[in-house]
Amino acid sequence: MPRKTRTLAPAAALAVAAVLAVPVSQATHASTPPARTAADPAFDFAKPSVAASNLTVPWGLAFLPDGSALVSERNSARILQVKPGSTPTEVARLSGVQPTGEAGLLGIAVSPTYEQDGYVYAYYTSASDNRIVRFKLAASPQQQVILSGIPKNSFHDGGRIHFGPDGMLYAGTGDAGRTANAQDRNTPAGKILRMKPDGTAPADNPTPGSIVYTLGHRNVQGLAWGGGHMYASEFGNNRLDEVNHIEAGDNYGWPNFEGPGGEPTYHDPIATWATRDASPSGAAVAGDTLYAAALGGRRLWTVPLDGRGGSSGQPTAVLQGTYGRLRTVSVGPDGWLWVMTSNRDGRGQPAQTDDRIIRFPKVAR
Repeated sequence: MPRKTRTLAPAAALAVAAVLAVPVSQATHASTPPARTAADPAFDFAKPSVAASNLTVPWGLAFLPDGSALVSERNSARILQVKPGSTPTEVARLSGVQPTGEAGLLGIAVSPTYEQDGYVYAYYTSASDNRIVRFKLAASPQQQVILSGIPKNSFHDGGRIHFGPDGMLYAGTGDAGRTANAQDRNTPAGKILRMKPDGTAPADNPTPGSIVYTLGHRNVQGLAWGGGHMYASEFGNNRLDEVNHIEAGDNYGWPNFEGPGGEPTYHDPIATWATRDASPSGAAVAGDTLYAAALGGRRLWTVPLDGRGGSSGQPTAVLQGTYGRLRTVSVGPDGWLWVMTSNRDGRGQPAQTDDRIIRFPKVAR
């Protein structure tokens, strides 16, 4: 498919809460507009509320129908239930998880029909591969493997899973340290995958019988939907991290290109950052803003969206250096923005109460 770029809407740059929001010149886009608009965060970052503390390398976050959250811990293989105002409770511990480096128990998702089937889904690294399982909450749950054989490594394992608005399960994978995987349609590594809840390929996927939805990815750890569009955050190599507008069957360029400027074959990102400023993991959309949790950048990025699958202006950083490394961001059923730290993953400087989940209320307008 031809390379796509997004035209940014002209407007003046806006400032956001001077102490918490930092306009950034490093952020770039697929095309250069005459003027840019800053994101307009829908949440009040001056009013944090700690939902959980003293977690150990939390990674995935998903919500049950009662509004409580399920949190996966990468190294312990525990799944915790979090209710603001209460101590987190262990509700399951998965067997077969092999944590090494960036690998371990990663993403978690709750079945959209949970009240009928009770299924929780998890993406984890085993002794032989990365895999997706489903199970019902129990101390030692019986796990049904719905997808196995995703190449693993101690890095670039992807790991984010999320049910889309269409009821299909999406998974972001990494190239497992072998760059050629990203362009190889015969491996699930370096892809975004789309599958039915039982792990089989939907009939309307780009290639009949294949769960590969898009290719050319280095390490996808953020999946989000908003305004009828799908987005993904992706770790770059030495130059540029990315946010991409995801369209079925498209090729996002890795390892042939990093960031924008590829051949017509490849789909350009809608926003990029220097790798020192981002390392984006989880992503979420609220209104016309995409939020990306930055590990290396130790901040939360806000990207203004144009409603057509592109960016309307200049990304803005909030919470810069406030909570350290940020792994996951999600809009909870309570309407608050939930942000998860990752300071005990061996690369951070943990505070006494880390790791934490912090909630931010909507801005009063």
